[in-house]
Amino acid sequence: MRMRPLRGVLQSLCLLFCAALMVCAQGRLVEPADIIVVHGRVYTENSQQPWAQAVAIHRGKIVAVGDDAVVERMRGLGTKVIDAGRKLVLPGFVDCHIHFIDGSFSLGRVNLEGAKDPAEIQKRLREYASGHPGNDWVLGRGWNYAMFGAEALPHKKYLDEIFPDRPVFIDGFDGHTYWANSKALALAGITRETPDPPNGAIVRDAQTGEATGALKESAQDLVAKVVPKPSRAEKLLALRAGMKWANERGITRVHSAGGDFEVLDLFDEMLRRGDLSVRLYIAYFLNPPQLRPQDLKAIEQARKKFHDDWIDASAVKFMVDGVIESHTAAMLEPYSDDPSLKGKLFWEPANYNSAVAELDKRGLQLFTHAIGDYGVRTALDAYENAEARNHTDDRRPRIEHIETITQADIPRFGKLGVIASMQPLHSYPDADTLDVWARNAGPDRASRAWVWKTIADAGGRLAFGSDWPVVTLDPWQGVQTAVTRQTLEGKPEAGFVPKQRLTVAQAIDGYTLGAAFAGRREKTEGSLEIGKLADLIILSQNIFDIDPHKIAATKVVTTIVGGRLVFQADTK
Repeated sequence: MRMRPLRGVLQSLCLLFCAALMVCAQGRLVEPADIIVVHGRVYTENSQQPWAQAVAIHRGKIVAVGDDAVVERMRGLGTKVIDAGRKLVLPGFVDCHIHFIDGSFSLGRVNLEGAKDPAEIQKRLREYASGHPGNDWVLGRGWNYAMFGAEALPHKKYLDEIFPDRPVFIDGFDGHTYWANSKALALAGITRETPDPPNGAIVRDAQTGEATGALKESAQDLVAKVVPKPSRAEKLLALRAGMKWANERGITRVHSAGGDFEVLDLFDEMLRRGDLSVRLYIAYFLNPPQLRPQDLKAIEQARKKFHDDWIDASAVKFMVDGVIESHTAAMLEPYSDDPSLKGKLFWEPANYNSAVAELDKRGLQLFTHAIGDYGVRTALDAYENAEARNHTDDRRPRIEHIETITQADIPRFGKLGVIASMQPLHSYPDADTLDVWARNAGPDRASRAWVWKTIADAGGRLAFGSDWPVVTLDPWQGVQTAVTRQTLEGKPEAGFVPKQRLTVAQAIDGYTLGAAFAGRREKTEGSLEIGKLADLIILSQNIFDIDPHKIAATKVVTTIVGGRLVFQADTK
């Protein structure tokens, strides 16, 4: 009998205690936090409060940032407490250029990244064949031009030796040249008489005229159209695997630059089921030669339906040229290794300018793939023309890649408010970059290779990504490359165009607040501030304090998206 009054007193005290917890340091009445992260080294990306110890989260948003004592006041009976253990806490990372469904499928296919030569490629293919018997298509990606020596292009003979009767179709690492065996070419109906498609080339034997198996740019569509299409269930399975892989590497949002608009309904289904753990900003891929009424209809319908914090379809992607390794990037002057070639634009400038102006007028954000210096200039000219015609507010047009550029065009990014959306790992100075890319571009253009620092110093805004599956979406290799301009082994010793090195803080900004700005979301994302979306990550090491050549070894310990714990590493 004596226990009942005591129990009532305890309950009353507990209620009073919880009520007290509802008043935060800012003096506002709030509910207890859902999650608090304490004992961390919190790098906020907020210039008014660069560092903190702890963060409180409620209903998917940040409600407090400060020292442990401040945030502990937000703790209630049901609050989940994450002890960061003095580890580095950052805003969630954004990959500003990605092909998410393609990358997701690549996780389960042949991967040739890192192979040294055709012999090693064949070894990997034999291993794949032994584990995947049958007559179905062999699909994969990851070879690069340097693997094939001076010719810099693959040949079907290496595939035919292993798969004489089974079709093989393998994407180069850059997504601009594909590799098919004889069986795949036959199924596609490619013969000596097959003409090159617009903006594409079937590489042919100089003596016989037969296809060698290398297909540049749009020529890959000839084979792609006969490859069996995955089912809806297979697509969903791949997307879930891709999201898990992204969360494990600290990615909380992606900007899709092609391939994902066509599966918006799958992302919507995942959102409704509670399966979406990566936020998506998705661009419609606009093919040349012109903007058509059906394009506008698809773009506007998607924008009307998808425009929230999880799925946003308010962008359009152009591609004006190809890549330097295969001589398809558009250059102002001839290629150094072949003066007969300059590349060419995929769009007629007049049609491109017209499409840019029309879409800009509608308030859509524009992405343009431009790699060669002529491609970059063409995009800048079109954006300048649209600005003069439309005077649209908050335009923020983007150029994707910008692998080489003239000195005169560098300050135009800041002047025109054009975002430089670049992929640090593309500049990784391996054999493909130094022996093929730099040879083709020549020393003058190579001196302006991936000039992110110079663009930023001239007033341009940077946004970083991967172009996954072109390179891994793991951003820590990209951060290290941005800071060192060297390989993992520290080569070249002086760095590749070393004056373009960034600080760790600048590199992080390219994946966080700079990335949010590039997606028109800096008011709600990109930094750890009260009122912003609760997207944050905890890292295994403090990348500010370590040797920058060890940044790539960083692992993500915890990923939170919208106040939901979507990944936590097994620390046992």
